[in-house]
Amino acid sequence: MRRLRRLAHLVLFCPFSKGLQGRLPGLRVKYVFLVWLGVFAGSWLAYVHYSSYAELCRGHVCQVVICDQYHKGIISGSICQDLCNLHKVEWRTCLSSVPGQQDPCGPVQVYSGLWQGKEVTIKCGIEESLNSKAGSDSAPRRELVLFDKPTRGTSIKEFREMTLGFLKANLGDLPSLPALVGQVLLMADFNQDSRVSLAEAKSMWALLQRNEFLLLLSLQEKEHASRLLGYCGDLYVTEGAPHGSWHGAALPPLLRPLLPPALHSALQQWLGPAWPWRAKIAIGLLEFVEELFHGSYGTFYMCETTLANVGYTAKYDFKMADLQQVAPEAAVRRFLQGRHCEHSSDCTYGRDCRAPCDKLMRQCKGDLIQPNLAKVCELLRDYLLPGAPADLHAELGRQLRTCTTLSGLASQVEAHHSLVLSHLKTLLWKKISNTKYS
Repeated sequence: MRRLRRLAHLVLFCPFSKGLQGRLPGLRVKYVFLVWLGVFAGSWLAYVHYSSYAELCRGHVCQVVICDQYHKGIISGSICQDLCNLHKVEWRTCLSSVPGQQDPCGPVQVYSGLWQGKEVTIKCGIEESLNSKAGSDSAPRRELVLFDKPTRGTSIKEFREMTLGFLKANLGDLPSLPALVGQVLLMADFNQDSRVSLAEAKSMWALLQRNEFLLLLSLQEKEHASRLLGYCGDLYVTEGAPHGSWHGAALPPLLRPLLPPALHSALQQWLGPAWPWRAKIAIGLLEFVEELFHGSYGTFYMCETTLANVGYTAKYDFKMADLQQVAPEAAVRRFLQGRHCEHSSDCTYGRDCRAPCDKLMRQCKGDLIQPNLAKVCELLRDYLLPGAPADLHAELGRQLRTCTTLSGLASQVEAHHSLVLSHLKTLLWKKISNTKYS
């Protein structure tokens, strides 16, 4: 009986085993090739991202160049002494992942740091002259390119007029600009000796070329922008980075771009604040949009609307994490107006400030397709609707859909913008008011 069973087993299974064995070499080759291809592709992506990361994270080079200019007497500033002589500014983690776009002075490298016992954010420009391939003359080249204005012999009156002209070109001809010029001169005279030296003027002029610094200066009285703490040349220090609503930001900069969008959303839902806190943060974000639209120094456009820029304090008050992609309306219009185009994608400032393309004239128009509020509402749909209370979900979804359809045409923005924004803020505030979340 045992022999019969063994014979049956051999008849039934041996041909299958032999066939499988015959196919195994081919299968092994195929799987080895696929694994090798995956490792190669992953290594290539890691190399590309590491290369850009290495270019953006050279704080030691930035400090050396800035301090070289300071010791030569070319630049000055409120933190130069602590940075270059007393070494009281501690550089910590590099936070840069993507270079700034449309900044006239090139990308900015961002570091967390410690100064005077406080967590701070350190920001310093990366010039072409700081490229790792540049020779030993990189510092003098930077001096000539960036710190070339104003020239020796410029009077304080001429510097005031020069600053006013620059602000008019970038913010528009506004009646409030003389007051902003006064702030610039007051900040330039950091040692309060009632005079602005050439080094102080050169430093302030270089800082004004930075979009974000100009925004920080314009929004200093607003609670949703980080406070400016000090500067040296075109290096400046702000309050420490707020908590991020995008939890992928906790990952090393090298790995952030490799995360798929679906995983971004999952991380947000699993690790993000409770819904009432998210509602409070959203109200602050809507107030920030209102400040950009009705600001004292004109209108500003948010040209990179992502959760990575949505930050908040320990009390869950909204704080804009990064202002590098917020641009003055005058600067955006100047960039777009009359620009040659074939499609609307050719009419893009930053990442998502897009204007329509006049295909007959093949020129970009000046009005943006979407205003700030419409883009923020698209963001809030993914941020607020998951986990929203059942009695609020339908109405909140309806209002956010209405908001995302707002047009960027100037004639329509003024009429609908404030009304839609007010309705959204009221809806959210009613839900969390008179609770511990308010």
